[in-house]
Amino acid sequence: MHKLGRDHRDKVLQFMEVTEASEKLALRALKASDWRIDGAFHYFFCQSHNESYTDTTRLEELYNRYKDPDSDMILVDGITLLCNDLQVDPQDIVMLVVSWHMKASTMCEYSEEEFFIGLQALGIDSVEKFREKIPFMRSELKDEQKFREIYNFAFGWAKEKGQKSLALDTAIGMWQLLFAEKQWPLVDHWCQFLKARHNKAISKDTWSQLLEFARTIDPALSNYDAEGAWPYLIDEFVEYLKENGIF
Repeated sequence: MHKLGRDHRDKVLQFMEVTEASEKLALRALKASDWRIDGAFHYFFCQSHNESYTDTTRLEELYNRYKDPDSDMILVDGITLLCNDLQVDPQDIVMLVVSWHMKASTMCEYSEEEFFIGLQALGIDSVEKFREKIPFMRSELKDEQKFREIYNFAFGWAKEKGQKSLALDTAIGMWQLLFAEKQWPLVDHWCQFLKARHNKAISKDTWSQLLEFARTIDPALSNYDAEGAWPYLIDEFVEYLKENGIF
């Protein structure tokens, strides 16, 4: 068995006993569900349902079409080719949703496991089926809970490997992309404020709290509480808005 901690090993054995799945499938399902056993069961049985509509051989061929010739990953050139096949701009937010479904760990990279997890869960084994799923993935951005999940996913996905914070330019680009969907009126002011006053990397706490701010605080700041538990950067942003006569 793979080198796993005792807790993970026990979950693999439990999963295999209940589902009679192979160790490989057990690991895939548990990794896909962040090692939550109930989530792994859900993933496995949904995948089993979708596999009646997907052909593993065709999925392998699809992966090989985009795989980098010098590595076991789909990299920038492969993703560009995929976008061309899907008739989607590489900067389109739907590609973030695609990456969320694949549980991709890094921007502009898909491992074979990530590619298979995402496409099997979606019931995709061809470019045609992939294209057909694009409107569905766009619609997921309208779902409040899914938008939150995609938003939180984007932080880890977009930051550089080994870094705890997100580079400011990258964060600004992601906020402009995400809040174009959310339609938060203050997003341009927020980005201008960061460039003028902050000019540092963005922490995970600031990233997650900004979504709460955008969701709960009226754009006119009528319900903003200066004594609230907002990160200092958001409090400074409110001061910036007032100093510049924006509100």
